Amino acid sequence: MKKRAFGAFGTVLFMLALIGADQLIKQYAEKMLLAQPGGIPFIPHVVDFFLVYNEGAAFSILVGRQGFLVAFTGIALLLVLVYLFVGRCTNRLEYLGLVLIFSGGVGNLIDRVLNQRVIDYIRLLFIDFPIFNFADICVCVGVGLFALSMILPGTKTEPSKENEEH
Repeated sequence: MKKRAFGAFGTVLFMLALIGADQLIKQYAEKMLLAQPGGIPFIPHVVDFFLVYNEGAAFSILVGRQGFLVAFTGIALLLVLVYLFVGRCTNRLEYLGLVLIFSGGVGNLIDRVLNQRVIDYIRLLFIDFPIFNFADICVCVGVGLFALSMILPGTKTEPSKENEEH
């Protein structure tokens, strides 16, 4: 991909908007849900909002290992950022996936560093699934888009013959 979807400045603004939205939603959810300890229905029997503080990673693994989680997440996000801005992306699907992964990862990393826990608030009622947040959605959708960019035909840009000869 020769041209990024937004350019570097636009990409940074988009990432900051996603991170900011995540932080604002978490603050609002925490405030509202502390006043409603039983949760707030959204779609009956499907989704509600219910406050949980997650001191681990996905599915509450690695509880009590905040130092490791912060270090591992920081290194992983740095690698994503380098891959994103050094120009290794080959298509927009891959690029958007990495932007979402980075933004969601930073959103949760901010919580871990400042509060030693992540605020989760979206609960699915029709399935036994961990409670999650907007940042988690960004990361999961980003991973899905990144994976699709690797397997869908026509989304991977092949090196040109000129590049192969040199």
